[in-house]
Amino acid sequence: MSLESQHRSLLAYMEKYSALLETLSEEEFQRTPPGNGWSYSEVYSHILQSNLGSLIAAEKCINGTAERNSDRIHWLAGLILFAGFFPPGKIKAPTRIAAMVRKISKEEARNLIVRFHSRLKQITPMIPEASPNRKVMHPRLGLLNASQWFRFMQIHTRHHEKQLRRITLAL
Repeated sequence: MSLESQHRSLLAYMEKYSALLETLSEEEFQRTPPGNGWSYSEVYSHILQSNLGSLIAAEKCINGTAERNSDRIHWLAGLILFAGFFPPGKIKAPTRIAAMVRKISKEEARNLIVRFHSRLKQITPMIPEASPNRKVMHPRLGLLNASQWFRFMQIHTRHHEKQLRRITLAL
């Protein structure tokens, strides 16, 4: 998948996230679904913080401040990035990432979406210039370069769109 198509995909998913956000009341946005899964609010908190963090990681790779490493990507990470999806089943967020998730308001979600769009617009054109040997550690996938961080973001955002659908069905 080309950088341009990944960029368009991210924008399309964020448009879906924004559209869903506008259909929900603040109470619905905050409500924890049966079974104590994440609320809409917590999913938005997670995905937007994760995406902003992924952009920071990609920017470090672009700026050359990331670790220099020419090792091949771990086979499982490579498979996920190639296939474009996570293995089936429920995946628990790493402890450090899960600890950052919190209930946010709809207004906070809107603001995070605007910040994400702005940073995405800044960083996307610089991805092709990034060295493939400048990498930042991902909590599960290992060392990723700027292009891999960008691909991860697209896969991860799509993955959580499915979770939002499950919440809609559960409430």
